[in-house]
This record gives sequence, C-alpha cells and structure tokens, in this order.
Amino acid sequence: MKQSHKVRYYNLLTSGKLDLYLADIEEQAQNLFSRLVKDIAEKENVTEKLKSDNAMLWVQKMNNIRNRATEIVNEQVIYN
Repeated sequence: MKQSHKVRYYNLLTSGKLDLYLADIEEQAQNLFSRLVKDIAEKENVTEKLKSDNAMLWVQKMNNIRNRATEIVNEQVIYN
C-alpha cells in the first residue's frame, strides 16, 4: 500500500486511521479466505471421509484449495 497507493497510505497515516484500516482489511481477507476454502472443498468433495480414507490425497487437495483461495484473496482484497 505504501508503494502502490501512496496518497491513501499517507492520508490514513496522518489521520491516525491506518491501523484500523489495515485491521479491517485483514479481517476481510481472513473471512473471505475461510469462506472460499469451505466452499471450494464442498464443491470438490474434499471431506472428512476423504481425510480418514486417504490422508495424503486430502492434504494435497486442501493445499491446492488453500493456494487458490490465497490467490483470490490477494487479488480481490490485499492488492486491490
């Protein structure tokens, strides 16, 4: 933000609202990430049953889902 949105950054910094703004962005990012992971896992049938039947496959699929969710969050919330 300091490099890509300099005016917004300095306005928030000088008004004392930067910490609140960043905390809000963090909360939005965490909520979106959690929702995306849950939704994608449901759509792709990555369940607790799969976890108990084939733990390695479950880990691979969940890592993939988390990586995709991270990309989406970064694009829509963090780097926006």
